[in-house]
Amino acid sequence: MTLKHNNPKAGLSIRERRLIDAMVMTGKSVIHIADVESEMGFSKERAILTISRLKKKGWLQKLKAGLYLMVPFGSDTSDPIPENAMEIAMEVFSPGYVGGWTAAEYWDLTEQIFNTTVFYTSMVLRKSDHAIAGLSFKTKFVRAEDVFGTVKEWERNTPIEISDLHRTLIDILDNPALGGGARMMVDISRAYWKKPEASFDKVYDYVLRLNHGAVFKRLGLIAEKVFHIPKKELKKIEEKCKSGIILLDPNGSDIGPIITRWGLRINIPTEDLL
Repeated sequence: MTLKHNNPKAGLSIRERRLIDAMVMTGKSVIHIADVESEMGFSKERAILTISRLKKKGWLQKLKAGLYLMVPFGSDTSDPIPENAMEIAMEVFSPGYVGGWTAAEYWDLTEQIFNTTVFYTSMVLRKSDHAIAGLSFKTKFVRAEDVFGTVKEWERNTPIEISDLHRTLIDILDNPALGGGARMMVDISRAYWKKPEASFDKVYDYVLRLNHGAVFKRLGLIAEKVFHIPKKELKKIEEKCKSGIILLDPNGSDIGPIITRWGLRINIPTEDLL
């Protein structure tokens, strides 16, 4: 039988009703077993039992072991597609931050719509693609010491850690696939450079701190062709580029002209850089 949520007290015991009311008061939509223990003074066993009953009645969706999502009161199904993907990513994959094309969308660096949320996590996971509560997530491992250049934004009373404007660009230069590919990387770079907050010095400082060889090479090309940075500044990047040739788009073909200065094979249409 489908639970009718237009009556928020239908099918709830007094204890369950108290729990739902308490969680609503916190403004949180994601619930941990530990939240139930602390908020209600339940033992772990009672908390697990109460959560299990609420899930069976259609009031909660399971995200992972010990983590549940409250079903909106007005929902006519017990398994609606959630609208708070970034909040869910924070709860499931932390420590880390929202980044890649998701951050690019957030900062208006792209008009492209992506249905998968990108999250950079310090957790060691066996896979990078995840399906949770009808939503798609893509994770990328990042060392704890490399988590910098993030800001805290608020979504639905929940703090979301997200890469700032500059770190978003750097992460996409590091891994173009997480920005939608190298052609999208170029477009995002152009959009970044039009922002009042754009700063080559800030970007270069981030690249130095991250110290990934591929980023120096792609930044050199972008700085020259898109940012039109003075030669003196370009020289600083060039000195950091190690020998060897890499693909501008790691997932593209191995055909295209080579720019030896940056150690890059340009495997996207060259007019994209004009």
